[in-house]
Amino acid sequence: MSYRFLKGHGTENDFVVLPDADGMVHGDLSAERVRALCDRRAGIGGDGVLRAVRQDDGWFMDYRNADGSVSEMCGNGVRVFARYLHEHEGEPFPIVVQTRGGTKVVTPADSGYTVDMGSPAVLGETEVGVDGRSWPARHVSMGNPHAVAFVDDLADAGSLLAAPDHDPAVYPEGVNVEFVVRRGERHVAMRVHERGSGETRSCGTGACAVMVATALADGAPRGTSYVVDVPGGSLEITWTHDDRVLMTGPAELVAEGETDL
Repeated sequence: MSYRFLKGHGTENDFVVLPDADGMVHGDLSAERVRALCDRRAGIGGDGVLRAVRQDDGWFMDYRNADGSVSEMCGNGVRVFARYLHEHEGEPFPIVVQTRGGTKVVTPADSGYTVDMGSPAVLGETEVGVDGRSWPARHVSMGNPHAVAFVDDLADAGSLLAAPDHDPAVYPEGVNVEFVVRRGERHVAMRVHERGSGETRSCGTGACAVMVATALADGAPRGTSYVVDVPGGSLEITWTHDDRVLMTGPAELVAEGETDL
């Protein structure tokens, strides 16, 4: 069976989009198929798969990591997802997207799209390590788990070919780990190892977690915006007075076609 796909990215965090409005084509989406689609040499290539399923109250973004595992949410992915819905399904803005990490609302912005990512959960302190070194980290949930560690140099994170060391009691299902340096006032840069995908060029929920951790460290008032640089670009994050995290960044659709993977 051949089926339609699109390819997109948000700050070079890239995805395979699978249209499946009635849930009949990809309802049995297997980990094996996800891995085949995301394979960068034998497949289409991507950090994950976004399956688009229509629901009564909007659209459901069924997100899978590149290794085939199920994930709650993807911040860059939801912008790509919204652009697909607007341009290919005729959905008007604001677009409501249902995810396993809650409902997200996407609106257009000058530099792309803004997503209301919901309220963060700051869950205390933990520790992460790489190559025998360790750093304190802030445990933040954006619907999925993050450990945010401030380092002297982004190179301190090493190759990130393997998941950083973390406390399995705190993160029994794994964790996204962000390594952060300061670039200036209200401006930081990060590298990330995403569970199920490895090091990626960007992580939207990770950038949100980084902003929250940095704002807390700075004692910044609510309503302050930070620029978070990622290897694939920059995202603007605001933690609002009513405890919502707003993420603004680009989303691109770069290809479409049919595959029988």
